[in-house]
Amino acid sequence: MTLQDFQVGEGDLSEAILSEYLQSPAIAVDTETMGLLPQRDRLCLVQVCNPEGQVTAIRISRGQRVAPNLKVLMEATDVVKVFHFARFDVATLKHNLDIVVSPIFCTKIASKLARTYTNRHGLKDVVLELEKVELDKSSQCSDWGNASSLSDIQLSYAANDVRYLLSVREKLTAMLEREERWQVAQECFQVLPTIVSLDLLQFKDLFEH
Repeated sequence: MTLQDFQVGEGDLSEAILSEYLQSPAIAVDTETMGLLPQRDRLCLVQVCNPEGQVTAIRISRGQRVAPNLKVLMEATDVVKVFHFARFDVATLKHNLDIVVSPIFCTKIASKLARTYTNRHGLKDVVLELEKVELDKSSQCSDWGNASSLSDIQLSYAANDVRYLLSVREKLTAMLEREERWQVAQECFQVLPTIVSLDLLQFKDLFEH
């Protein structure tokens, strides 16, 4: 993927791009933040990709609390949102932009249920095995806060994080169905919003004795 293959927007999706994405049965989604604690580390970028490979990266400014068109898309009940480690991204979108994402498919959960022959379930490992592509993750730990001057390397990294998710979802779904674990996977996806709410309330180990 080259940088010409996707668009960078400011603050929200345009009406035209929203209309295009709403026609998709599923879209891939990822976020970039200043760290791993949603209550502390702000949301900087949201990337979206449809089955046609159209990627949009939305810059989120410091202090921004709404993105109406993005909210419409993320809450559209007939569009599945595909994440890798949805627990974090869904919490980030809810805390920063008051978006309650649904329905959800998490490729990390699916990988853990389907690929029980390995303990390597990071996006790089999953994409390498299922797509035969080695992702460059060198920009994962970088400053995403200066949205106006993100480097081409950062933007390429952000785009690639959603580029393969829909294909990965198809392959993992086939594995889950083959191993008769598709139903339990769906149940896991359905409970994610509750887990996210508990995370944001900072409840830990709630189900331990």
